[in-house]
Amino acid sequence: MAGQQDLEINDEITVPYWELVETFTRSSGPGGQNVNKTSSAVQLRWNVDASSVPSRIKARFRQIWKNRMTKEGDVIVEASEHRSQARNREEARKRLTSMIAKAARRKKRRIPTRPTRGSVERRIKAKKETGEKKALRGKVDPKG
Repeated sequence: MAGQQDLEINDEITVPYWELVETFTRSSGPGGQNVNKTSSAVQLRWNVDASSVPSRIKARFRQIWKNRMTKEGDVIVEASEHRSQARNREEARKRLTSMIAKAARRKKRRIPTRPTRGSVERRIKAKKETGEKKALRGKVDPKG
């Protein structure tokens, strides 16, 4: 069957087709009568907690996409841009793939750097100049 394909994220990660639940509904938007009589919109549902994806990726997925998840741990991706059900299904699967791929990517560790001597000197000089400028804003002594 065409819809029963695993979702390949990268070389190591694959989401089996039985973890994905597809629902088809009537779409809104362009398409005229075709849209009104066919169920071309796709709602793709994937339960993150019950998935076979490695736990570190699940945890990162929950962290990144927590606002897109239901209380049951499902993430719902909808696609209704196209007139065709097949293209909407492909679009929804592509979106879910990119979401999981983003969670699978490791964040690069920031290497802390020290400010250069010149930048420290420039900063302190600028602070002194600002302080002098503000000191001039004080009350003027009429006696001198």
